[in-house]
Amino acid sequence: MNNSNVELLKSLASQVRRDIVRMVHSCQSGHPGGSLGCTDYLVALYFSEMYHNPEFNMNGKEEDLFFLSNGHISPVFYSILARSGYFEISELSTFRKLGSRLQGHPTTHEGLPGIRVASGSLGQGLSVAIGAALTKKLNGDDRWVFSLHGDGELQEGQIWEAAMFAAHNKVDNLIAAVDVNGQQIDGPTEKVLSLGSLREKWLAFGWDVLETEGNDMEQVVGAIREAKNRSNKGKPVMILLRTSMGYGVDFMAGSHKWHGVAPNDEQLNAALVQLEETLGDY
Repeated sequence: MNNSNVELLKSLASQVRRDIVRMVHSCQSGHPGGSLGCTDYLVALYFSEMYHNPEFNMNGKEEDLFFLSNGHISPVFYSILARSGYFEISELSTFRKLGSRLQGHPTTHEGLPGIRVASGSLGQGLSVAIGAALTKKLNGDDRWVFSLHGDGELQEGQIWEAAMFAAHNKVDNLIAAVDVNGQQIDGPTEKVLSLGSLREKWLAFGWDVLETEGNDMEQVVGAIREAKNRSNKGKPVMILLRTSMGYGVDFMAGSHKWHGVAPNDEQLNAALVQLEETLGDY
């Protein structure tokens, strides 16, 4: 990937991060930490590596599909969808407000383009992604299915049932990713419920596993491309993204305290100083 493309994706990521902190500040509610940490991955997916059509069709035939399992990081997802052309960027100003289509967790009943499943009940997204991937196989559709999960979410048993099922049934058009930031709402994952070696766990469950720095755009794009190269070979593929919660804003970075806390006016201004406005604020 040439440097100009990487720089373009980085500039997009800066704008998305501005959207995140402004959205959460405006309604004084939401989850900025994980949203900021996952921005690079979702920018790489939607603006570089995923074939998708903003003229939204729920079935997504002959398109790559993405499912957000850790639905509480909806601010980054909404910003990505708006900036990709799924709906007007100005609608970001309605985040979590009465009557908004942009609920705290993504929902389908509001008809928001880009949302194929309600999410936020942790542990369910991998099962949904597997179902979509198997449907593509049955339909002779050779596009990929992507999903994203939090590392704290892996404490849910349904994840491991789905992991076994995907490997046993050779769901090899599935590329899942885990945001490995080491934090969850109550503190560090190591203290809440240690996950041990995620690499060894996923390998033991029969998956092909990649690891990358999740806040390095060039490495993220490279990992997604390598995952594609390793797919369709009998195993589902897992990308472990080593990220920092709150990445891009120094006083938020690396702390579980910003999992679900909105910045006040002073904190918003301090955050925006660190995040370049590259596409224009909504």
